[in-house]
Amino acid sequence: MIRIESLSKSFTLHNQGSAVIPVMAGASLTVAPGECVGLTGQSGAGKSTLMRMVYGNYLTAGGRLIVGDLDVATAEPRQIIALRRHTLGYVSQFLRVVPRVPTLDVVAEPLLALGTPAEDARDRAASLLRRLNIPERLWSLSPTTFSGGEQQRVNIARGFAHTYPALLLDEPTASLDAANREVVLTLIEEAKARGAAILGIFHDEGARARVCDRLVDVTGFTPRLAA
Repeated sequence: MIRIESLSKSFTLHNQGSAVIPVMAGASLTVAPGECVGLTGQSGAGKSTLMRMVYGNYLTAGGRLIVGDLDVATAEPRQIIALRRHTLGYVSQFLRVVPRVPTLDVVAEPLLALGTPAEDARDRAASLLRRLNIPERLWSLSPTTFSGGEQQRVNIARGFAHTYPALLLDEPTASLDAANREVVLTLIEEAKARGAAILGIFHDEGARARVCDRLVDVTGFTPRLAA
């Protein structure tokens, strides 16, 4: 479902004489349907960079990056948008939404964008918000006013609203209490059981051991700079 072949990435520092800094080279891995692969490596090794390339936020310098039937490395913007709508979900560490949109609609939005009837989309959103212990009295409010932990749970609910065939998870259990951590891990296990291919970053070692089928150390993809 996700196949990465000889992927490379560099950044150009335009405010420093357009210096080119290579940050990744030769990255290769696969994630099969129903499998969860965890990315490991020290801070700055490139875990988040790789995830952002898979999602199409960062352009690649070379290689192939296949999600489903689409090579994200060479895809047009409209193809990336369609991929994100139908195939590839992304739960980041931070909730980014339009202010004043009610929480229930924030979570239902991925389904509404697919043409799901509004009542069905909101029913699915309500079910997830209940599971993640967001009080119903908050559903009509914008999540921009919520605490960090509440925003994270809204973000998770939104990411799991549609049954994406592929999912990117960036620290999905960070800062959660034990009860909500258990809910999130169960959601991941349910996604795996229905065949979702999951690529994630898990600093929570217990969570990593429970849901990841294998680990990939991205340090091996970091280019060695000349002395």
